[in-house]
Amino acid sequence: MEIKILGTGCSNCKKLEANTKEAVKELNVDAQIIKVEDIRDIMKYGVMRTPAIVINEKVKMFGKVCTVDEIKKYISDEK
Repeated sequence: MEIKILGTGCSNCKKLEANTKEAVKELNVDAQIIKVEDIRDIMKYGVMRTPAIVINEKVKMFGKVCTVDEIKKYISDEK
């Protein structure tokens, strides 16, 4: 599973990345977490507000910091 955190490095982006790592750990899934910071790459996903989370190339959420439980649901939906 590939999970991308889209964001330019703001505190909300870092919090989403931390929550994502925690969700992956709690679910014990094999996932690669990639940080995408280049605005051009972020815009390729149609995301205009960060942070955003993309799982298996599907945008799951943007514009807010997801909780660990929300991320776990997104991951479970993609299994």
